[in-house]
Order: sequence, then structure tokens, then C-alpha cells
Amino acid sequence: MAADKQTKLLAKQLFKLSFVSGAVSTEQVGGVLGWIEKHQPRHPLTLLRSYHRLVAAELAKSRAQVEHAGPVSDDALRLIESAMTKKYQRPVAAVAQSNARLLAGLRVRVGSDLYESSVAGRLAAFSASV
Repeated sequence: MAADKQTKLLAKQLFKLSFVSGAVSTEQVGGVLGWIEKHQPRHPLTLLRSYHRLVAAELAKSRAQVEHAGPVSDDALRLIESAMTKKYQRPVAAVAQSNARLLAGLRVRVGSDLYESSVAGRLAAFSASV
């Protein structure tokens, strides 16, 4: 079921209550979930889905998903963390994930931003230009 305007608005309001000092707080999220359970608002599953999507998107902004084809050193991950923390002006933690389809290189995703320096990405760009 698609969320109606009231449900989306409530999800956004609850999302705003989930922050402490500019970051999502597990205690606040727990409090929001407790409120939803206690008050049983209209369309609770739709509300929870909307709220979850907002929280997940916010948490993704503080995480650099580093996809790599071969081994990646801890020093490289720390360098990526440092660069992304400086770029976004907030703490960003790098998490490595193997991806054999890259052939070589890296793909870094922070929230909805994607930074790619891989052979697969270059080949795709080349084939699109031909």
C-alpha cells in the first residue's frame, strides 16, 4: 500500500525526533518504535516502512561501502574514511565488500553518491561511447 500524505508526514516528524546532536540515536529510534506500538497510528506498517527508509538513508550517509575486486588494505580503507570524512564534514566509516565483477579497482558508495575507479566502470563508459 502506498503511503498517504498524513502517513508520510508522520514518518518525517518521527524521523526528526530520532536525532541527538545531529546524529540518529538508537535510544530515540527505540522511543519512536515504542510510541508507534503504544499508539497504533493508522496504517502502521506503511508508517514503519516510510520511517525505516528515512532512517536507513540517513545512516547510509555515514557509511562508505567500498567494493573491491582484489584485496584492499586497512590503510587504504582508513585513507578512504579520511577523505570522505573531510569531503562530507561528518564522520564516515569505510566498510569493505568484495565484488569480483569489478575486475580491478574500487567503487565507493556514500549514501546515494557513487565514486568509481574500476576497470568494469571504464569498460562500461567506453562501450556506451562507441
